[in-house]
Formats: sequence, C-alpha cells, structure tokens
Amino acid sequence: MSTPSSVLTDETRLSRLDLATLRVEALLNLMSGITIFALVLLAIANVLLRKFFNAPVPGYIDWTQTFMAIFAFLGLSYVQREGGHIRMDLFVSKLSGRTLWVFEFVSALFMLLVVTALIYGTWFHFLRSFDFAAPNWSTDSTIDIALPVWPAKLVVPIAFALLWVRLALQLWAYGRAIRTGTDAPVGVPLVEDPAVQANKEAATVAGAD
Repeated sequence: MSTPSSVLTDETRLSRLDLATLRVEALLNLMSGITIFALVLLAIANVLLRKFFNAPVPGYIDWTQTFMAIFAFLGLSYVQREGGHIRMDLFVSKLSGRTLWVFEFVSALFMLLVVTALIYGTWFHFLRSFDFAAPNWSTDSTIDIALPVWPAKLVVPIAFALLWVRLALQLWAYGRAIRTGTDAPVGVPLVEDPAVQANKEAATVAGAD
C-alpha cells in the first residue's frame, strides 16, 4: 500500500491529462520496481552459485550495470508528480497563495529547461551506440559478455521525455493557480507539513485508507 497522494483531481482537461500521464508513470515505476527485485534475485543467485559451485552468473556486473538505468530513471516522472524529489521544504512551507505558486512555477520552468537539454544530450548519446548495420544493432557493448548498451541508453531520453511532459503539465497547473489565486490547484503536489506527512505514513503502515 502506498502513501496517499497530495495531488488533487477534478473533471478539468488538465486533471484528465494528469491522470492519463500518471497511468504511464505508474507503469514505468512498476517496471522499475520489478527490475530492482530481479537484480536482488540475480545477486542472490550469483552469491549462491559462486559459493557452492564456484560458478558465478556470467556477466553479473554487465547485467547489473545495464539494468541500473531502468530503476534509476524510469521512476523520475512519477516521483516528480508526487513531489518526492529533493525540495527546499523548510523554505517552501513558509510560502502561501500566489507567492508559493510563483516560486513553484519558476522552479518547474528551470527544471523543464534543464530536462530539455538533457533529452537532447542523452538522445545523441544513444544514437552513438545504435547502428542498424552492426551486430545486435550496437556499436558499443559491455566488457565481459558484450551486452549491447543502446537499450539502457535509450531508457534515459524516454524517461526524461516523460518527465518533460509532467513538468509541462505542472507549469500549466501553477500558471492557472497564479491566475486564479486558488489554495488547492489540481495536478500538482500540495505542500504538506511534517505532521501531515507523518500521519499519512502511519495510516499507510496501519493499513488505513
């Protein structure tokens, strides 16, 4: 059971787009979690095979390095939607109304610009490793068992592209909040004080709704 989200929803177009994007984010986040679980099983198998049969999993380091990109990047957009990335909460919690939304808008805009540059850079980083004419469509591979690395490199710009969409939706939401002056905009994580966060986490652990 997950901690209840602070993101509000309604029947507006913005909220419908937010929920549609969330479905994609949740799927990729699930894939990230499955990958972590699979790597844990792989690590256990590697230890047991090495100890009892002196035969570790071939390319264990290669597989680990390749799949790190999946669990490191696929959850970025989901965490951004839930407000889980590093934030200046001590400062933000002191703001309210339009001042808060202006601050959040500027922060999201800065992040959008950075992510735009990262999409550009990581896409060309992927292209340098991908070649239809090469074996396994790859011009770059791991050292031990020669796994092609272009799939891992492709994950990064895809994850950043979804994060770009999320940030664009949040800019829309913050812009509307600035215009209307509402205290509870939809489509963005609302600032919660530590007591509220602790109560939600306690309710989650206790199995309450």
